[in-house]
Amino acid sequence: MERIIRRFAGSFILLSLLLAHYHSRYWLWLTAFVGLNLLQSSFTGFCPLERILQRCGVGSEKPSSQQAGTAAATQATAKSGGSCCCS
Repeated sequence: MERIIRRFAGSFILLSLLLAHYHSRYWLWLTAFVGLNLLQSSFTGFCPLERILQRCGVGSEKPSSQQAGTAAATQATAKSGGSCCCS
């Protein structure tokens, strides 16, 4: 779960920096928002993205191995009607 959150944060920061450079400097507010969420999460342990991912079912499986996880995810997707989005 932590890896996913770090990837999201890094991606959003880089994306907002690119948008600030090429589009509008107001995109830097997104960078500040992500940074403040990371900072408050380090103190409180509360992460909004973690809650969202948990509601979508990400990270709820026990990681036994990468191939077993992929097979389980494929079976779960097939059983749930093929949707990859949270309900």
